[in-house]
Amino acid sequence: TSIKRLYALGETSCTGLHGANRLASNSLIEAVVYADQAARHTASLIDRTDFQEGIPDWDFEGTQHTEEMLMLIQSKREVQSIMSNYVGIVRSNLSLKRAMRRLSILFEETEELYNKTKPNRELCELRNMIAVAYLVIKQGREIKESVGCHYNIDYPKQ
Repeated sequence: TSIKRLYALGETSCTGLHGANRLASNSLIEAVVYADQAARHTASLIDRTDFQEGIPDWDFEGTQHTEEMLMLIQSKREVQSIMSNYVGIVRSNLSLKRAMRRLSILFEETEELYNKTKPNRELCELRNMIAVAYLVIKQGREIKESVGCHYNIDYPKQ
C-alpha cells in the first residue's frame, strides 16, 4: 500500500491479475504468492526497524465489563445483513445510501459501548467490521459505473 509497512493481500489487494470479474476464491493462489513476497520483504527490513518501547497500559478507569454480549452478536448480524441486502453484487445509489444510514446508527451505538466498557475480542471485531463496511459503502458510492461483478443499477451501461 502507500502506507509504509502496511501490506494488502488476498481479497483486499488490487493487483489486477483477475480483473473486475474475479469472484469467490480463485484469488487464493494470488494471496499465497503475495503473502510470501510480503513476508520476505518484511524479513529483510526487520533489522532496520525501530520498535516502540514503553507503550502505556490500557486505562480501564471508569469502564466496566460488558454484559451486552447478546447485543454485540446481534450488531454483528446487522452489519452482515446490511452488507448482504444493500451492498451486494447488484446495488443502487439508494441501497448504498440506506446502508450508510443504518451503519451510522450501529457505529454510534458501538462507540458508546466501547467508551464505557473494557474492550474484548467481540467488541473489537464489531468495530473493525463497521470500519470495513463503511469503506466498502463509501467506495461504492464514489464509483459512478458498473465494473465487472460490481453492478450499480443506476449506471447500467458504464
